Amino acid sequence: MQIKTITFWAIAAALLQSSLRADERRFTYSYEPETHTKGAMEFEQWVTLRSQRTKEVGQQNFNLWEIREALEYGVTDNYTVEFYLNGKSESFREPSTAENFSKFSFEGVSIENRYMLLNQGTHAVGLTLYLEPRFAGDEAELEEKVILGQRYGDWKWAFNLTHATEWADNFHSTEGEVEASFGVARDFGPHWSIGLELRDHNEVPEYRHWENSAIFLGPTVSYRQEKWWGALTVMPQIYGANFGGDPDGHRNLELEGHERVNVRLLLGFDF
Repeated sequence: MQIKTITFWAIAAALLQSSLRADERRFTYSYEPETHTKGAMEFEQWVTLRSQRTKEVGQQNFNLWEIREALEYGVTDNYTVEFYLNGKSESFREPSTAENFSKFSFEGVSIENRYMLLNQGTHAVGLTLYLEPRFAGDEAELEEKVILGQRYGDWKWAFNLTHATEWADNFHSTEGEVEASFGVARDFGPHWSIGLELRDHNEVPEYRHWENSAIFLGPTVSYRQEKWWGALTVMPQIYGANFGGDPDGHRNLELEGHERVNVRLLLGFDF
């Protein structure tokens, strides 16, 4: 009887551990506060599509593909570091000349750092701080996040407050970005989750004036197995505003610096 009891609890512990893996993502734009366990390693593939602006801004049939390959490592149980290679492919038609523009560019390397201050398993809300510098030769970026989240049974939510500074044009121009994102999802069994993500992104050129704001809302779905997981979000723009006029010719959307729809797919593979 004692051997059977020990075996039962060993199996239960193994199942519980697999169901509480810290690297599973329910959302693609909103980070969750969990970090990797010490020594754990994972490869991630990011694919983001930002599609459709307007001919008024000279970018008809606009599509921007952002590609990121990442290697994530748990330095300690509270600190995770992730190394990225970044690239993008941009294409559109110039309406005035009917010329097609297409360009692929390497966007440099990034080092993401996440440190968990409050574990959601032992506190009312999980709290993680995030810092990611990026360098690409003639441009650079520094991004910071405050990450909050918690789980209630089959439900899980996450809230991110983000600030970023980008230096471009051989470091002659500066742009600030402010973003808030929120995700809520429900698990359906051990493999599937379905939810919603909301994102509000704002651009502040040279930190002199608030140029625009765009709000996106859409469904997110994730699937997980023992050694890999995937998450997909489709977010159309539901409201946008330009605060220096109406360059895109659309009163209720911001289609100069943002797009009609954003789609992001994440895939993670454990080592």
